[in-house]
Order: sequence, then structure tokens, then C-alpha cells
Amino acid sequence: MGAISGQGVIAGILATGIRLAAPFLFASLGEMFAQRSGVFNLGLEGIMMMGAFAGFMTSLGTGSPWLGVLAAIGVGAALGLLMAFISVTMQAEQGISGIGLHMFCWGLSGLLFRVYLGFITSCKGFGPWNIPVLSHIPVLGPILFQHNWMVYFSLLLVPVSWFVLYRTTWGLKVRAVGTTPQAADTLGVNVNAIRYQCVVLGGAMAGLAGAFLTVGQANMYADNITAGRGFIAVALVYFGRWSPVGILLGSLLFSMMNALQLWIQVLGISFPYEFAVIMPYVMTIAALAVAVRRVWAPTALGKPFRREAG
Repeated sequence: MGAISGQGVIAGILATGIRLAAPFLFASLGEMFAQRSGVFNLGLEGIMMMGAFAGFMTSLGTGSPWLGVLAAIGVGAALGLLMAFISVTMQAEQGISGIGLHMFCWGLSGLLFRVYLGFITSCKGFGPWNIPVLSHIPVLGPILFQHNWMVYFSLLLVPVSWFVLYRTTWGLKVRAVGTTPQAADTLGVNVNAIRYQCVVLGGAMAGLAGAFLTVGQANMYADNITAGRGFIAVALVYFGRWSPVGILLGSLLFSMMNALQLWIQVLGISFPYEFAVIMPYVMTIAALAVAVRRVWAPTALGKPFRREAG
């Protein structure tokens, strides 16, 4: 009986970890495209907050979580467009503008929540979609095939992102713009247009990540519901070496550690609560410290493109 119980706990940790990885995958894969084009967006956390709020309020008002997801993507894309205008067109310092965008979104989402609602309430969200046949496989079924569609979609985006980045003309342009923008420009690639597209895509996916937190997981909204996930998503791009597969591994590492600390609390294991909570962050910092020495960032990352400099 003890072995069965232990097996159930392990399956529960793995299933929870896969589910918790979804918002990181959405946000990190989108940020990967932005950074591959030469723009890093530290406003990701704020965009996720606004996406979470837009998804929640739309689902609450219409009763449709699908419309909530669309609203979150639209808000995220609009904020990505704002970030692109500031960073690409105005050529502002990307780190400062990203932090400014985060602070703006953080304050705006909190203000709108207090003005239009003022208290925590539930909204309609997505329930689990058990995949026929596969969900009944012992042990493996509950781990992999009993999630909602957003979890499956986040995992599907990993191979899709890899294919787009490495096997399409547009992906080649993105990599060229982030590495040698002057050379790409001489070959007729519109550097600023590619960067705009990537930053807007990153914003849209950050909005989708925020929507997952409200209509795909908690079915509610609260202040600071993102809890630093946007900043972790930026770090995971570095950890994953700007590769979809690496980002998947990093997301799973963090989410599994997070799932472990949640289960430690649920099972009532005699372990200091505070240490359990910080474990995922400590592990991520340690992994980044090891990984960052071995990676090559896009050479034009953070550098505005000036045609006359070519």
C-alpha cells in the first residue's frame, strides 16, 4: 500500500509540474523570438499581469473563457507593439523601457481590478480534457493526458517554434537580424519590421501565459497573480540557450521543483515552509549560473539598429 501511495505521489508531482510549466513555455517561447531578433523585453511580467486581468474580466463578463483567451492575446500584442515602438523605433534603452512597461502594467492592472471589481471572485475557466484511451493508461495517463487544452498547446508550441525558427525563411530572417542586422539589411531584410513582428508575437504569447493563470488554472484573478513568472520566463530563455528544446527543459526544471514544494506542503512533511517555497528559485539561479557560461547570446541583443552604422 505504501508503494502504491508513493507511486501516486510521484505521479501527482509530475502531473502538477507539467501543468505549471505551461505559462513559462508560453512566455519564454515568445520572448525567445523577441531576443533572437535582438530585443529583450523585461516588461514580460507586466504584460502577463494585463493578460491575466483581460482574460479574467472577459471570461467573467461574457461567460466564455475562449473570449478571455482572445482578449488576453490582443492586450498582450498591443503592449508588445508599445514595447516595439519604444525599443525599435525610438531606440530607447531596452532594459529601462522594459522595467517601465512592467511598472505601468502592474499599476494599471491593480487599479482596474479595484475600480471594476474590488474583490476576488471566480470566473469560468477551462476544465481538464482527458484524451480518450491515452488518459486511461496506468500512471502515464494521469501525468500526461489529463490536462486542459492550454497545457497541451504549450507543449505543442515547442516543436512548432523549433520548426519556425530553424526551418522557415522567416525564422532565418529572425536569426540573421539578431546576429548581424547590418548584413541582413544589405540583403533586403527589413530589420525593424522583423523586430516589430517578434516583439508583438512575444507580447501576445505573454498575454496568453497570463490568461492561463486565470482561465486555465486558478479561475480567478488576484493582485500579483503572476508572482514573478514573467521574470523567470526571461531567465529561462537564457537558461535554454535561446532554443525551444532548452526552454522546455528549463521550464520543466522550475515547474517540477515548484510542484515538489507544493506537494511537500500538501503531504504535511516536516520541512520548513519558507525553504520549500524558495527551492524552485534557488534551483533556477543555480542552473542559470552553470548554463550562462556556456551560451552565446544573439550578438545584436539589446542593440538598436542604425542603418547608417552599416
